[in-house]
Amino acid sequence: MNEEKDPRHEARRVALATLFERAFHSIKPEESIIRVEEVLGEKEVDQELLSALIAGVTEKTGEIDRLVEETAPAWPTNQINKIDLIALRIAIWELLFAKEAISAEKQVPPKVAIDEAIELAKEFGGSSSGPFVNGVLGTVVERYLEGKVPPPKDENIEE
Repeated sequence: MNEEKDPRHEARRVALATLFERAFHSIKPEESIIRVEEVLGEKEVDQELLSALIAGVTEKTGEIDRLVEETAPAWPTNQINKIDLIALRIAIWELLFAKEAISAEKQVPPKVAIDEAIELAKEFGGSSSGPFVNGVLGTVVERYLEGKVPPPKDENIEE
């Protein structure tokens, strides 16, 4: 698999790096994206997916973090490696929330979302990142996709 040439994979890489930078610095997404793309090198990036990932993960962070804490109760989100947490946020957004925000052709099967998150975690995280991300996402899929249990809503968001 030659993911480096896949514009969707590159969008996920840029989204991860952008969301990581924004976790530590108050910066506009557009400024961060430009800097991240310079660092990662000039590659074709699916801009529509990139924008949707950043906006979607940013909007749903509270709900996604609650899911992570429910599926990995031994790991509060403030104790999870930031790269792993952001890879989880991206994958969970794609698994549970993307259908509300992106076109059908941009949506991916659960296996692809999980594989992409594992690859990102292995590329940018530590030696245990891949197995950790895989385990959490496996539980998310089992509980919220296969079990058809609706994900919890963020209580701080007015609907």
